[in-house]
Amino acid sequence: MKDCNEQVKGFERAAVRMSKDDRADIFGKAKINRDRLRNGLDRNGSPKAIGSRTQGSYAMKTMIQHDRNDYDVDDGVYFKRDKLKNDQGQDKAPEDARKMVSDALQDKRFADQPEARNNCVRVYYKSEGYHVDVPVYRENRKTDPFTGVEKKWFEIAAGDTWRESDPLANTQWFRDANASKSPDASADGNDGQFVRIVRMVKAFARSRWGWTDKIASGFTISKLCCDTFTRDDDRDDRSFRETLRGISLQLALGVAVRHPVLNENLAESGDAKTAFLKEKIDENLKHLEVLDRLDCTHDEAMKAWDALFFTDWFSKQPDPSKKSKIEKASGPAVIKQGESRYAKENRHR
Repeated sequence: MKDCNEQVKGFERAAVRMSKDDRADIFGKAKINRDRLRNGLDRNGSPKAIGSRTQGSYAMKTMIQHDRNDYDVDDGVYFKRDKLKNDQGQDKAPEDARKMVSDALQDKRFADQPEARNNCVRVYYKSEGYHVDVPVYRENRKTDPFTGVEKKWFEIAAGDTWRESDPLANTQWFRDANASKSPDASADGNDGQFVRIVRMVKAFARSRWGWTDKIASGFTISKLCCDTFTRDDDRDDRSFRETLRGISLQLALGVAVRHPVLNENLAESGDAKTAFLKEKIDENLKHLEVLDRLDCTHDEAMKAWDALFFTDWFSKQPDPSKKSKIEKASGPAVIKQGESRYAKENRHR
């Protein structure tokens, strides 16, 4: 396979991975939101939260760039179950718990007030183009009468039911996977090869406008990447391609995907979104077949990667074999920013 590692890693850095500044800005909004929630709960005489935690792709460091800045960060709020009671002393209904949090977050400075949705409370930051989602959790504790061992578990206010959920365990699962699978994983679980490959598979899955509502969720993609990840100590381009092949092979055996932490499925047998993911992987992996030719040129390789990611970024990258002696001595070529066709087509939407 033609070596495109330098360009693929450059693409991940420049066009896929969220910048540290963007991550800091989003987390800053989440922290301000926590203060607003704490003050609002106190103002309304509601129970105090026992804590808030970022979760999902932000906590796993797999958030990717979005052409319309349509980012969201999940910042869950946790309460003790015995504090979430109604006036009759019964467990507060999930919709009532979400409304309690929504009421606490109301602020006249918002153009659009926080909204209690089906699985969370959404806080809009329209000028920046993103939002903070606040799922509501209750902490359950039970002591075994025979062993004296206390069990603790969490439930999310989802729809009209309290459903078991443990996003903190999800994050720990992902960090452990990165530490065990990546040849270059850092101590905090950041930027190992496994994380980079997950970001790129997510970027592929979000590369076309019409795919968004039809394709597997980011967490499902993360689990599939974990199941099929192909480590390559020298090259991200080969690791990415082989991981995509592995996902396709796994989904050929069945499109159900098991949850990594809970005793349930992320996707059931016959799931249309995982089937759609396999279909698009199979269609677009064909673009990379030219890389297996011994006479594959740099231009042909770059066009192949552009076709897979639906971008023109790669075609802007210089041919390493044509660098001058001075350029070679000074180190890697400067990576130029490109623009995806997705962005061009939707710049004015």
